[in-house]
Amino acid sequence: MIGIRRRCDSKECRLFLSMTLAFLVGWMSQTVLAQSLSTPSIDQSISLKSISNPRISPDGRYVAYQVARTNWEENAYETDIWIGVTSSDEIYQLTYAKKSSTSPTWSPDGQRLAFLSDRDGKNQIYLIRPNGGEARQFTQCESGVNSLKWSPDGRFMAYTSPEPETKAMKDRKEKYGDYEVVQSEYTMTHLWIIPTQRDDTARFAVPKRLTKGSSFTVNNFSWSPDSKLIAFSAQQDPDLGSSSTADIYVLNLADTTCRKIVDTPGPDSNPCWSPDGKNIAYETANGREFFFYVNGVIAIVSAEGGKPRVLSEALDEDASLLGWSNEGILLSALQKTNAHLFCLSTTTKKIERISGPDAFVLSQCSFTSDFKQAAFVGAEPNRYSEIYVTTLKPFAPKQLTRLGEQIKDFKVATREVIEWKSTDGTLIQGVLIKPAEFDPLRKYPLLVLIHGGPTGVDRPTVTADRNYPVERFVAKGCIVLRPNYRGSGGYGEKFRSLNVRNLGIGDYWDVISGVDYLVLKGMVDRDRVGAMGWSQGGYISAYITTYSDRFRAVSVGAGISDWMTYYVNTDIYPFTRQYLKATPWDDPDIYRKTSPISNIKRARTPTLIQHGENDKRVPIPNAYELYRALRDRDIPVKMIVYKGFGHGITKPKQMRSVMEENERWFGKWIWGEN
Repeated sequence: MIGIRRRCDSKECRLFLSMTLAFLVGWMSQTVLAQSLSTPSIDQSISLKSISNPRISPDGRYVAYQVARTNWEENAYETDIWIGVTSSDEIYQLTYAKKSSTSPTWSPDGQRLAFLSDRDGKNQIYLIRPNGGEARQFTQCESGVNSLKWSPDGRFMAYTSPEPETKAMKDRKEKYGDYEVVQSEYTMTHLWIIPTQRDDTARFAVPKRLTKGSSFTVNNFSWSPDSKLIAFSAQQDPDLGSSSTADIYVLNLADTTCRKIVDTPGPDSNPCWSPDGKNIAYETANGREFFFYVNGVIAIVSAEGGKPRVLSEALDEDASLLGWSNEGILLSALQKTNAHLFCLSTTTKKIERISGPDAFVLSQCSFTSDFKQAAFVGAEPNRYSEIYVTTLKPFAPKQLTRLGEQIKDFKVATREVIEWKSTDGTLIQGVLIKPAEFDPLRKYPLLVLIHGGPTGVDRPTVTADRNYPVERFVAKGCIVLRPNYRGSGGYGEKFRSLNVRNLGIGDYWDVISGVDYLVLKGMVDRDRVGAMGWSQGGYISAYITTYSDRFRAVSVGAGISDWMTYYVNTDIYPFTRQYLKATPWDDPDIYRKTSPISNIKRARTPTLIQHGENDKRVPIPNAYELYRALRDRDIPVKMIVYKGFGHGITKPKQMRSVMEENERWFGKWIWGEN
């Protein structure tokens, strides 16, 4: 004891004791704080606000952005426009009307803001000053407005609008009632311009039509720097199966003549002018047939037409074109579970990453007129997404919004990126979500939440729960794995191609190997494992429920059960032809091999099925097919159809049902609740 006392009297010992005491006090404070926080209810999760679409003013003084909120009374998700002042921490709400206000677009002088609102029915353009006041309706389009852009000289706005219903169609409905001739009758979208200064005697300025006819429908567009030309992308009709026909056109405002300047196979879209107006950059599949999973690249072409030149081959990921400055082309791209901003040299093709740190998710970037400042949505691991502003050189982001404060009183799970080897040796990453007081010596139930796409990607950022109450699951005492299975975005073209003619099969390898990895680490109770997912995640969940006996419960949201059923009913039928490289008539074996329903005799797992009644992306026959097969085999199954909904459940009250049903389902089968 004497020796010990002598050592503790030393300077080193006193330092050690003080550090230990500080650690214990900090740990106890965090523990007490965690115990005092509450888990968000399902209604609280659904009510969390989110931000999007930041548009920085040309001079960098303001950022206009959208805030989505939940209107329980109207059973709607609605959007308002807010303003952030970049020189201070001031933010304020700009629009207050009923329904939604979206697509904020600055005038070139930064004095006015145009936006879209459906407050009086269909979307129309409204104008407002950034310091507030009453918004003024600017258009009165019979069929509404889809998108808008201000001309660089400020004299006009261009917008796209669907064709109004013709008299002949109105007469037909009157005589025969409403019907549709499949893939023969389309509503085309066309370009218009409208002067920004109206005659004081008229309530609305008179728009001028720029494109017309049934030969194409307009997608996105861009003004030339001199405001004399508009480049746009257009495809033969609005059918999703026609996306491969999208090409680039240039329209002359002087006489409204237009010419096609890019005509490569596969989609060509999102035109963007060079600063001198001589060239146009655009996103393209560059003639590659299987563009659903190969890299999209950026190419440039003369505004007069000619041979395009591809610039971004060195980037092994889809390149999203954002703008063209004097320094080069600005683009964004996924980087595993992160996303960053890059600058592409048009002369050397060198690609330089601008944003940081490595573990950061950047999206929806906009720039000042001189491209020296930017606004974007950003998030670090375990943080809520916020609006940031920054200079580009150096990249020094400043946070404008504080939406993360919504969750400060909640006990929120922690998120981390893990990786493991799949059955065939492929390296897979995923996000592991753990309780704040995670005990490494305990074995937890495991729920696997599988994203859609398949080119989606899960990240370790905090988001409001939708469809599945993740925070409540974790608070009940489980861990959640969100695997970025083969085919996910962010990992390069080769990885995205690994489930071609291998759908379901390879995806299952990636899921089950992740489960085994966590079991081997001693973290998981292997007898209490469940899986769930929506869309492509619903398909993989359906594959699990029919193929595996490793799971105690599964939830299939808007999932595919039979690829042939899917192919003949979906609005995006080229998807299956590309991933399976055949139609069901050419290669029925690959359709059977990759369809969950083919394994129905192996099914053992209690399954919840949720589906929108009017889903065109994954039509509801898929749900009924799986439901009937499971019922016939006496497998516990429950199917819920959400009336009037398509592929997503887009209203809060029905979302409440989706989440509560999942909470009850896994509560019963994983936790043994009644």
